[in-house]
Formats: sequence, structure tokens, C-alpha cells
Amino acid sequence: MNFLTRTFCSVGLLALLFSCNDKATDFQKESEKDVEKKVELSEEELLDVVQKQTLKYFWDYAEPNSGMARERFHPDGNYPKNDAHVVTTGGSGFGLMAIVAGMERGFIPRDSAVARLDKIATFLDNTTRFHGAWPHWINGETGETQAFGRKDNGGDIVETSFLAQGFLVVREYLKNGSEEEKAVAAKYDELWKGIEWDWYTNNKDGIYWHWSPDYQWEMDFMIEGYNECLITYVMAASSPDHAIDAKAYHDGWARSGNITTNVEAYGIPLILKHNTGGHKGGPLFWA
Repeated sequence: MNFLTRTFCSVGLLALLFSCNDKATDFQKESEKDVEKKVELSEEELLDVVQKQTLKYFWDYAEPNSGMARERFHPDGNYPKNDAHVVTTGGSGFGLMAIVAGMERGFIPRDSAVARLDKIATFLDNTTRFHGAWPHWINGETGETQAFGRKDNGGDIVETSFLAQGFLVVREYLKNGSEEEKAVAAKYDELWKGIEWDWYTNNKDGIYWHWSPDYQWEMDFMIEGYNECLITYVMAASSPDHAIDAKAYHDGWARSGNITTNVEAYGIPLILKHNTGGHKGGPLFWA
């Protein structure tokens, strides 16, 4: 096997920052032992380190009451905006998948992981929803909506789609497990089925990103490709009870066929129109 010499400046920095927290867990301390300034790792070992470090954010530094992913974590405990309690729905969807990966890889105890997943599902079931969708931010202590912007204080169907991806991963992973695991899987299945994707079309041929109980559809942001929102249309088309019509995808996301472009960036054809101000495509997050 080929070996690569890597200087893990970024990983080392993460470990240094995490070590500043007096509340470090055993999992955190164990991970830090594996990190040195210069180590020789195979590509597979490198991926293991990346997985462990990624899981750490969602496992060790989750908001304690909800179990969900914080919008941001400050190792020194200093939050100038007093937002240590703010959790992100889309990021928590990534966190659900990270926890499942951690269970499968043996990075975290299975029973502890199932308990955390159950905690998150219970919290989400008791938060304010907007036609089945969650807001971008939630107060992890109270379950109340934390406004992302003045008019963005209601349902965010894109962040909800990132979250719902995690629902399906958890459901599939636990549905044939123990009785306790089956019960947790059923909770996530119910949360997934309650999302009213079709309602977010606003009776038009496309999905609208936001809806607010105070401002209704005033943000008026139909989701068109290409950006990070393709998954929203995929999830909406897959819903067992609230599926969108195919026309919403073709006329909304695909712009009635006008989603294609002849633009090139660095000699590489983009093929699809990217929703950016420039002509070099979108960020890696859109992939």
C-alpha cells in the first residue's frame, strides 16, 4: 500500500483548540492521542482520522439539551452573541449521519448513540414546525424558532431536506435492530413523513425556500438549479404522503430546460448554470 506523509496543521489545530476545553470526553482525549504534527498514514488511515475528527464536533460538542449540532462552538466558552444554545437543522442532519457512521465504525458505543438519536428525535418532535418543516435555527434549550433573518422566522425547506436525509439514514440503519432501536427508527420515519413538501410549492411549479407565519411567502425565493438544493427536490419527489409533481422539478429546478449553460471555468465546461454572481461555478458545498 502506498504511504503518504502528511503534516496535519488543520487537524492539529483542532486538537489544540479542543484541548482547551476542561470538559473533554474520553473519546476526545483518545482522538487527540492519534494526532501529531507529522505522521505517516495510509490513505485509509487518513480517512479514519478525518471521520473521527468530524464526528467529534457532532458528538462531543452538541448542544446538551437537544443533542443537536450547534451553529457554532467556541472552545473557550465565550459567545459574544450569546448563541451557545442555537442549533442548526441542516447541520444536525449531517450530524445524524455522522453518528450512524460512528456507530458502524465502533468510534462510539452503540447504546449511547441510540440514546442520543432518541433524544434528538424527541426534541424535534416537540419543536415548532411549519407545515412539517423546521426553521433554519432552533433554540436548543426551549425548542422555539430562532430567527435566521427578519423575515426568515418560519419553515426552511432546504435546511429541512438536509435534516431529513439524516432521518432516512437513521431509520434504515436501526429498523431491523433491537426493540429499542426499532422504536427510534419509527420516530424518525414519522418525522420524515410529516414534512409537507408539496405545500412548499405555493401552488406553483417549483419549491419555495421559505415560509413565515408572519410574512407568509414574502421572501419569494423559488429554488432553481444549480446550487446545493437539488436534494430538496429529490426528497420532495420521494415523499410517501406529500410528494411534489414532476412539473415542479422540470419547471422549477431545471428552469424548463434552461438550467444548462455553455460557460466554462478554467477550461472546464460547467454544463449547468450555477447561482453565483460570477462565472466560475459554486462552492464545493454545492457538490
